[in-house]
Amino acid sequence: MDLALLRTFVTVHRAGSFTRAAALLGLSQPAVTSQIRTLERQVGRPLFLRLARGVRPTTIGDELAHKIAPHVDALLEITEAGIDDEGTGRTLHLAGPPEFTALRALPALTPLIGQGLTVRAAHGMAEELFEGLAAGHHDLAITTSRPRGRLLTATPLCDEEHVLIGAPRWAARLGGAAVVRDKGVRALEPLPVVEVHESLPLVSRYWATVFDSKPVTAGAVVVPDLRAVLSCVIAGAGIGVVPRYLCGDALDTGEVVALLDPPVPPLRTYFLVVRAGTLAHPHLARAHEWLLRAAVSW
Repeated sequence: MDLALLRTFVTVHRAGSFTRAAALLGLSQPAVTSQIRTLERQVGRPLFLRLARGVRPTTIGDELAHKIAPHVDALLEITEAGIDDEGTGRTLHLAGPPEFTALRALPALTPLIGQGLTVRAAHGMAEELFEGLAAGHHDLAITTSRPRGRLLTATPLCDEEHVLIGAPRWAARLGGAAVVRDKGVRALEPLPVVEVHESLPLVSRYWATVFDSKPVTAGAVVVPDLRAVLSCVIAGAGIGVVPRYLCGDALDTGEVVALLDPPVPPLRTYFLVVRAGTLAHPHLARAHEWLLRAAVSW
């Protein structure tokens, strides 16, 4: 069976659209349509259901994709020319949370960049990153949730500890961590909150884990970047929950204070997510391994 037909099939399966697959492959949409029809004739069964917007794989199409996608990826890697064993001179399309990517992932990849690897970074929510991976827009994603299904594979990278912080004046107003321990969430209810989203995801997780409760206030400041959350907390806009790696320096200098030191702090796990089979690509495998090594000290 023609490898080009299988490559087109896998790309359409991941992209969910003939148009998007054509753009990824550098082909015209009629060419992609023709190749899929040829493959369907060879298989003797329809592989996709044509929808008003895009396509959906049939049961046979799903089964075929899950069986062959890793092997197609590996064969394409073998047939690509001009790629050395060290994986230099290639571009890594990396996606993940902006703060973690900026402060953890990109610095960790710097030695590979010095050896010729180029990196293009993107940001987004977990589901957006999974869709981008499946469609071939990203090579490697860092997420805080596992993907479903067998098309994407996830490897635990590291855990981050969340810390409830406030400016010293808020800590003084509360009376210290002992008061928060004694009164619990009631001590915090009058204070303004700084968060990354209206749903208060980090504060809600902290409240549920530590206090077995839900926050009762809306965010005083909502900004979609944890670095901005930290800046607002330092400035005294309110209290917030941020990863320890992000606020460690501010804690050391006294710009912010940990309002509570729970015996079991809330943790969030990061995962490295790739399309199944793509770790056969040397440059991607090296980046994957390099990040796992660096994460040992995070």
